[in-house]
Amino acid sequence: MKIIIIGAQAAGASAAAKARRKDPNATIRIYEKSDIVSFGACGLPYFIGNHFQDENEMISRTPNQFAKDGIEIKTLHEVIAIDAKLKKITVKDLNTNNCFDDDYDKLLIAVGAAPIIPPLENHQLENIFTLRDIYDGLAIKNALTNPQNTNVVIIGAGYIGLEVTESLVELNKNVKLIQLDERVLVDAFDPELTEIIEENLKQHCDLHLQERVQSFEGVQKVTHVITDKAKYAADIVIIATGVKPNSKVYKDLELETLSNGAIVIDSYGKTNIADIYAAGDCVALYHRVSQSMTYIPLATGANKLGKTVGDNLAGGNNQFPGTLGTSALKVFDIEAGRTGLTEQQAIKAGIPYKTVIVKDKNHSNYVAGQTSVIAKLIYHAKTRVLLGGQLAGGSGAALRTNSLATAIWANMKIDELAMMDFLYAPPFSRPWDILNIAGGIAK
Repeated sequence: MKIIIIGAQAAGASAAAKARRKDPNATIRIYEKSDIVSFGACGLPYFIGNHFQDENEMISRTPNQFAKDGIEIKTLHEVIAIDAKLKKITVKDLNTNNCFDDDYDKLLIAVGAAPIIPPLENHQLENIFTLRDIYDGLAIKNALTNPQNTNVVIIGAGYIGLEVTESLVELNKNVKLIQLDERVLVDAFDPELTEIIEENLKQHCDLHLQERVQSFEGVQKVTHVITDKAKYAADIVIIATGVKPNSKVYKDLELETLSNGAIVIDSYGKTNIADIYAAGDCVALYHRVSQSMTYIPLATGANKLGKTVGDNLAGGNNQFPGTLGTSALKVFDIEAGRTGLTEQQAIKAGIPYKTVIVKDKNHSNYVAGQTSVIAKLIYHAKTRVLLGGQLAGGSGAALRTNSLATAIWANMKIDELAMMDFLYAPPFSRPWDILNIAGGIAK
């Protein structure tokens, strides 16, 4: 069995490791366009914020570690074509620019995603960055060391934009956060939650909502950001407007994809072309609640699907159970988590639903650090089965999302939360947890 994997990050690396354990005799070869493998981009906002100094801490396994397991990794090798009929690929050695062919029995496409860069005038000026790989992080970190670079504009208020905002404020930079939509985290949280996050953001940075960036000014290096409302001084700009699948290598194949290029797979990780699998941030995942294929580029899904596909590449018959899109973030004094469907997503899915919103405290009032917490739960209007939920507030708010995700995964009804035996101890909770209260008052 000869297994070829395109891409050596979360999904590709997980697949290779699992395939090797499943079949010790298989030939496993990975082609990676960059010179970095098994890299976790989630640490980048904290790296540039000096929470840690060694960029290698974001790398799970090195090429030498893979080689010891009999997995061959060819870095700086870009797969430029796939011939599904002949079951071969064309590879370009980026060191020499020479091209060669390789064949496969099973092929995994795990090429990940790339930053979305809006078509903004002068976006190639110096000190305009995206934040996706180690080299982005190193470049931003270097620019931040210049004491003259004090004004930073961040474009996009998703997870990365907010996490970077906090890191740069902690570095005493003047930060403007510009968001095109009417609120932050518009795709992940409902307005009741984002309102709380925005109130806290405004205490620490200059937040601009419903504002469109149009262009940049500068001779060699950026000096200003121009929007539809004003002109702002900028020594550094970070574009964090989302990601899209790296579809270049497979765009000419007759693969089934979503409109954004994300590859549609079945529960085994198979595409619609025989012996070609896909995993990671270039694929669409099955959502357990909406029962549809959706694009949710998270490290958790990439790693778990990669492991599932790795088993199947080596002859297994393992199924990926789907995703709830469970995720969380911390920004300044607020932590927030979400899982399942938001209210807007339930509307889009055409599911009849109801909601319940509870405001409470994170733990007992006689323990220092008590803060407010809000929970919003979405449940089916007829069956009362939980569909989704979100929490935001002080310490402990985000981790409660794991309990909610477990309940949704198990198809529990909202009423069952009322008597759920959640822990109680004064530093962590109150006798009636906020999820107990939500289950008890849901109409």
